[in-house]
Amino acid sequence: MNDLLAFADTHGAWETSFGFAARLAAHLGSRLTGVNIYPSPAMPGGFYGAADTFAIVLESVRKAETDAYAAGKSFIAWAKAQGVPEAAWQVAEGNPGEVLQRLGNRHDLLVTARKAGVADDHVRLGQILLKCGLPLLLLPPAWTQPARFDCIALAWNGAAEALRAIHAAQPLLRRARRIVILRGELRDAYAEIGWLPPFDLNAYLAFHGLQAEIQGIAESGDAAGPALIEAAHLQRADLLVMGAYGRSRFSEWMLGGATHHMLGQSTLPVLLRH
Repeated sequence: MNDLLAFADTHGAWETSFGFAARLAAHLGSRLTGVNIYPSPAMPGGFYGAADTFAIVLESVRKAETDAYAAGKSFIAWAKAQGVPEAAWQVAEGNPGEVLQRLGNRHDLLVTARKAGVADDHVRLGQILLKCGLPLLLLPPAWTQPARFDCIALAWNGAAEALRAIHAAQPLLRRARRIVILRGELRDAYAEIGWLPPFDLNAYLAFHGLQAEIQGIAESGDAAGPALIEAAHLQRADLLVMGAYGRSRFSEWMLGGATHHMLGQSTLPVLLRH
């Protein structure tokens, strides 16, 4: 992971917004790009003075964006003081998912955190996860733990998304002291007329010089998310790696599911990949 991208909707309080990302970049020897995104102002309508109101809003947004641009030198100096070998700063206006999708074309991992006390923050994070095209390292609010993943738990159910997440996490897995596979119910590869090529996760990891323990997880559906978090904590994992939206996004949104739970309630860092 040579290029990390860290997203926060504030600037100036560098440690609060970007501290973990900077420590991780320093640990990995990676370049770190911080990005601050402003929503595009919407034109109000239907009342007297709407145009004047919009002019005031627009001026306020432009002032905030100018201040954000000016903060770039401060961010770069702060990041280098944290041991980051190279840092950059970006400011953009628009939908976060679309902005991060553009930036994601030239970065390896997106690091961001849930907002504390925001009940529907999983909606914002879900849109980012689906659009950015990157593995997403999602942190609990105000996460201040060391950026070393000594024990990594892998959520495994045989799905393509799960393997994609594990593949993306390889640079972190190579530095881990312990890897634990949290294995759920696996789909029977021969249950249908057509089937996919067989896959052995242990053999895949061994090919890459990695060894893992196996811990079974019995829960599925809505109970899978809490069960995975509980199992990861029991194994004293520093990071949970899992695929995202293994069933349709609509069913996850309406019925819940492991991804929905992680986006809204995870109590440890989770690396998600769609």
